Amino acid sequence: MSRFLGEIKQLGYVVEDIEAAMKYWTGTLGVGPFYYMERVPLKNYRYKGQAYDIHNSVALANSGGVQVELIQQRSNTPSMYRDFMQGGRTGLQHLAYWTEDFDRDLQSLLDKGWKVGMSGEVGERGRFVYFETEFHPGTVIELSEVAGPKGKVFRIIREAAEHWDGSEPVRAFPDLSKM
Repeated sequence: MSRFLGEIKQLGYVVEDIEAAMKYWTGTLGVGPFYYMERVPLKNYRYKGQAYDIHNSVALANSGGVQVELIQQRSNTPSMYRDFMQGGRTGLQHLAYWTEDFDRDLQSLLDKGWKVGMSGEVGERGRFVYFETEFHPGTVIELSEVAGPKGKVFRIIREAAEHWDGSEPVRAFPDLSKM
């Protein structure tokens, strides 16, 4: 547990082939079901302060209280994911902490000297930042806001994993706009 942000809530893996990664996690490791979104509807995406449009696919599942995120970047847009892949790496790219008080926790980390490398929003009250905190090769820290609809979706995903019997290993992502 972090003295600053609580429990690690998510492990984020950057992968070359998200379909193959979901098959591995569900079939070989028995983790699932995965909720898949072919194009994440990001708003206000920024990389090193510059605004861009980016195309990422994401799949989310839980293993107990920890969420597994699989990410495949489908564009050549500047991002920390692209940097990770261009560095010859795949696999664990970030650890995420979740917060319902994003502004307070973000300011606390900025006051400690942490620098934002990438940021954006997914839905209402779904802001996120990735910090330039590569303390060991490749892995950075994400702070993710879960006070709104994104938090409700994460709860649905966690609850689905609790009683998953192996059926429907890949499912459509819940509609954030209806939360």
